Amino acid sequence: MRPRTWVLALAAVFALLQLAGVTGRDTPDSKNYVSYALSLRGDGKREAAGATIDWVCAGRASIAQRKQSVDVLRFHAPDPTARVTERCRGELWRVVDERLRAGQTGGHIAPFASERFTRIFEVRPGYPVLLVPFVTVFGVTWGVWLTSVLVAVAGGVLAFLVLRTLGASPVVALTGQALFYVLPCGTTAMRPMTEGLMLALTLAALWGCALAVEGRGRAGAALVGGSLVLLFTVKHSQAMFLAVCLAGVCAVTAVRRRRLDRPQLLIGSVAVGGALATVVAASLLRYPSTSESVQDLLTHHFRRPDRARPWPEFLHLEVNFWVEWLRRQFWEPLFLTALVAGAWGAVRQRPAFAGFLLAAAATGFLTHAAHPDITIWGDRLIVLAWLLPVIGLPLLLERMTGARAAGAVAAPSPGLSGRDTPVTR
Repeated sequence: MRPRTWVLALAAVFALLQLAGVTGRDTPDSKNYVSYALSLRGDGKREAAGATIDWVCAGRASIAQRKQSVDVLRFHAPDPTARVTERCRGELWRVVDERLRAGQTGGHIAPFASERFTRIFEVRPGYPVLLVPFVTVFGVTWGVWLTSVLVAVAGGVLAFLVLRTLGASPVVALTGQALFYVLPCGTTAMRPMTEGLMLALTLAALWGCALAVEGRGRAGAALVGGSLVLLFTVKHSQAMFLAVCLAGVCAVTAVRRRRLDRPQLLIGSVAVGGALATVVAASLLRYPSTSESVQDLLTHHFRRPDRARPWPEFLHLEVNFWVEWLRRQFWEPLFLTALVAGAWGAVRQRPAFAGFLLAAAATGFLTHAAHPDITIWGDRLIVLAWLLPVIGLPLLLERMTGARAAGAVAAPSPGLSGRDTPVTR
């Protein structure tokens, strides 16, 4: 079969496997994005809140039923679906009704939390906008699921395109696509959150970097710039982190080589411009500041009084967090091993591109460093670091098998055509 057929086959298998969990994938923040999307399509506050609560509670009931079915002491007990659903609806509606009566009716998001906390999600319209057509046509449950599947599938395809652009053989590139699906990238991308889009758009930026390295500088720079613009709408902090890291890599490369090659010049210029534009736009739009984010962390989403001296406390927590994080990684060193192996494969096989890949992976660590809480879904915060093994491990496989020479493709034709054109590198 041609490579494009294998790409579609892998995507189809992944999508079919996701039918194992249509509900119950939401996180505590997912209801903010879903109600945002419902508001954008025209639903009122109570209507959007009601549809979102029904979706959340159906997920909780499904999880409760599955857990009880395998509980050795309670598997023969009555089905808990109705009880869990009623309790969940009561809890969420009580919060929403109290806040609506108190006058919290502004913005697009139903009042599941304080206005101050909700503001953090109001400035992330990208994912809700993507949800709108799917929840409108297919309903909330299937619309959210289908959106997640498409985002996750797109991430895998982009991993394939990055590797093909770099001259990897179809088998090596397909390995990258498969790794995206089976590593935490695929699981996280399936959650109704911004991380799936962040992964896909970061991979799109990496594709642009690969194009620039392979001689298509303008197309690559345009793709990086477009990815940064879209990332700003999804989560502006990720746009900032990626722009700064890409610019930093270009600067380090220029200092080390004492010259700035065309790919570094183009990508570096776009990255610097993207970083400056992000700062200016966030300021003009009055997005929540870094200090506000620190207060959110230290006050448990503003449920406690603001800290008088937040930064010393934050730095203290930061040190403690990374000590504990490293201890846990040493207990189960799969992640660290995958990072080292991925970095080795990229540096040895594609040194001109390796810096950009390391920069993208570094944004995962920056995101986690901005939220040094060991309890809040840490795997999803650092998930962007998994892009290093997703791209690097196939390149290490290439080094071990010598597959590159047999499958090199011309830089202008990195797509899914399957017609390989050997080139001299």
